[in-house]
This record gives sequence, structure tokens and C-alpha cells, in this order.
Amino acid sequence: MSYQTPRTTPRKSATFDDYTLSEIRRAASTGIYDIRGGGTKRRVPHFDDLLFLGASMSRYPLEGYREKCETSVTLGTRFAKKPIELKIPITIAGMSFGSLSAGAKEALGRGATIAGTSTTTGDGGMTEEERGHSQMLVYQYLPSRYGMNPRDLKRADAIEVVVGQGAKPGGGGMLLGQKISDRVAEMRTLPKGIDQRSACRHPDWTGPDDLEIKILELREITDWEKPIYIKVGGARPYYDTALAVKAGADVVVLDGMQGGTAATQEVFIEHVGQPTLACIRPAVQALQDLGMHRKVQLVISGGIRNGADVAKALALGADAVSIGTAALVAIGDNDPRWEEEYRALGSTAGAYDDWHEGADPAGISTQDAELMKRVDPVAAGRRLANYLKVMTLEAQTIARACGKSHVHNLEPEDLCALTIEASAMAQVPLAGTGWVPGKTVF
Repeated sequence: MSYQTPRTTPRKSATFDDYTLSEIRRAASTGIYDIRGGGTKRRVPHFDDLLFLGASMSRYPLEGYREKCETSVTLGTRFAKKPIELKIPITIAGMSFGSLSAGAKEALGRGATIAGTSTTTGDGGMTEEERGHSQMLVYQYLPSRYGMNPRDLKRADAIEVVVGQGAKPGGGGMLLGQKISDRVAEMRTLPKGIDQRSACRHPDWTGPDDLEIKILELREITDWEKPIYIKVGGARPYYDTALAVKAGADVVVLDGMQGGTAATQEVFIEHVGQPTLACIRPAVQALQDLGMHRKVQLVISGGIRNGADVAKALALGADAVSIGTAALVAIGDNDPRWEEEYRALGSTAGAYDDWHEGADPAGISTQDAELMKRVDPVAAGRRLANYLKVMTLEAQTIARACGKSHVHNLEPEDLCALTIEASAMAQVPLAGTGWVPGKTVF
């Protein structure tokens, strides 16, 4: 019997993992970069790396059934004659008609209205379904100007000037030809069936001084009634927040890299921008340095999933949060009941992100007439309202446990971090210590 030299077990590379190998093969075969929707899928420091300390001897909790914990928030108190008053500190982020079906947009409006909060239009303009079923509707003013008109500016309850997006700071949007239906083409003044790529910057201003003039123009169009938001992607949050305040913003919306998009390059989503957790404290510091914290409201978006995320964002200094991906899941996106059809598209429920292809089995990220019938806006709106209710109750539960009678009374002192990275980003102590990286131990 011959002796065989033992072999080591084959080991795959952590750098060249299965996904990376498949992407190299795909790129080599097609010569085209990969496009997808959603946000970053890599693991980055996030709210899960923070914990609330809760009340014990040194803090006194509130009784959940007898003592109130308020959740209301007012956005736009700096200059607007008619600020937006929300019952909950959770809003619905901008997602365009074109990227989403009309039924999905209507469902978002219905759910937000039931919950007492606002929803947002997106690239491509305002639909009648969305305006008709949204008690509070924020109108996005984007570099493309698709669908923009003074009439809809006046019909909105607030205006959001979009400078950047968390999934692609410095990049423009995409809407491929298969989703440019007759209605989408008409609203955007585009030819049907032709790929659309939005500009990455506004055509009529190049910096904060010009933006200040543009904001004054928008205020004049709307008789100084509507709050003006400025939305920026999470890249340089301290300076971007400071410059937004200088330009005259009532509200700053800051979108981290976990924030989703309808379609952009995979390399953009995974390698540009900063995690949401890393963006909050620099933005708050900018507002504090300018004496504008709580005077100019800060809305945080990008990867918000539950009431704990909401409470942590507020504790770090935000006034409200905004959700996009989670809202889509609530109304039916990536639902396992369509698993067979997701598999036929080469994906699976929970991983489907080819929203640009317009073949979404759930009928949400599509303009296909038959698929769109699968969305019941009334039922989907109720599901979203239920989800928002649960998130709010969770945030209240945490706030009460920390002894707070309003969710906005949560503060960094209520938090600790599980990792050095999260501690440095959130500027709260590492659990079990008084140490914040870069700061003196106390």
C-alpha cells in the first residue's frame, strides 16, 4: 500500500471570496459595471454597536402605563411661516415615481398620513395619488429638475433641495429605459424607453452662496410658508451641515451610506460615503458650534430599521429620522410569498436589488401594468402605519427606561458602545469604561 502525502484542506481567500470572484467573471464577460438598487451590503459600524444604559439607582425610569413619553417634533421652525408638525419623529424618505410604481407611492402616502408623519416625492415630480393621500408631503428639488414646476412647489408642505444621497454622494440618479413608461416619460419630459441619468449637481448654482440665492427664490415662490430642507450625502458632515445652515436651510437631512437608491453602480454603493453612525455627531457638532442645534432641525437617514435605531439617532442629537428601504419592506418589497419568481430572476427574497430592471414581482419597483396590480395601496398603507406605530412604541419604551418624558430628551449620556469604532464615531464611552477614543479617560 503506497503512502500518500496528506493534503491541507482547500481554503478560499477572504479577499477573493465567492462574491468577488463572481463579479470578476461577470465584468470580464460583459465589460459593463454592475448596477443595482438598495444600499451598502457590507458590514459597517452601525446602531447595533451601541447600547442604552437604562435607569437603575442613578436614574429613575418612567412607568409605561401611567407616565407619558411624548414623540412629537416640529420641522422648519427657523424661517418658515408654516413649519411641519409631526406626531412621530420618523418620516418617509424621498423615492421617485418611476423608480416606484404609482401604487407604492400612494401606499407610502397613506401609511404616513395614518401615522401622523410626512412622506417625500423624489426625482420625477409629484403624482396626484401621492398628493391626494399624503397629509404632509415634502417636495424634492433635484439636479435633474424632472417634473419640477412652481404649481407643485406651492402644493407641497415643505421643499427638500437634494444636494447628495447617502448611497452615492457626488453621483446622479439612474432610471433605465425599461421603466420609462408613457406616464413617466410625460412627467419627466423624456422619450419613452430611453435610459435616464440625472445630473450629479444642480445646473444653476455651484456653492453655498449661490444656494442661498436659490433658497430665497424658493421662499418667494412659496410665500415664505414652506420649510426648506437641504439633503446631503454622508461624506463631510461637519462642513456640509455648516454650509447648509449658512445657505439658509430650515432643516438638514443627512443620509449615510446605508441609505438606499433606485439604481447606481455597485462600486459607488459599497465604496463611497460614510456610515450613518459616523455622520451624526459631526453634524450635531456643526450645529452646536453655530448655536443652531434644535433651531435648525437634523433628520438622519440611512439604515434605520427599528425603534432602537430611532432612539439612538435621537440620543446622538438628531431631531428625527427618515426611512426608505424599511418602508418598502413594510409595504411588501422582497416578500417571501414571491420567492419562486425572485428565484426565476436569479435572486431570492431578501436579496432582490435589481430594481432598475422593472421586473419586481412585488409590483413596487416597476412600471409593469400587470405587476403593479399586486400592490393594494390601502392594505399596504395600513401595514406601513402599523410598522411606524411599532417603531414609535419601541423608541418610547427605551426613552421611558432611561427616565425621559420625551424621546428628544435622550442624550449621549444614555449610551455606551460595544466596539472601539462605534465609540469613536458616536463619541460615547466604550462599554464598561469611561473611555472615548481620542478623549481623556474620566
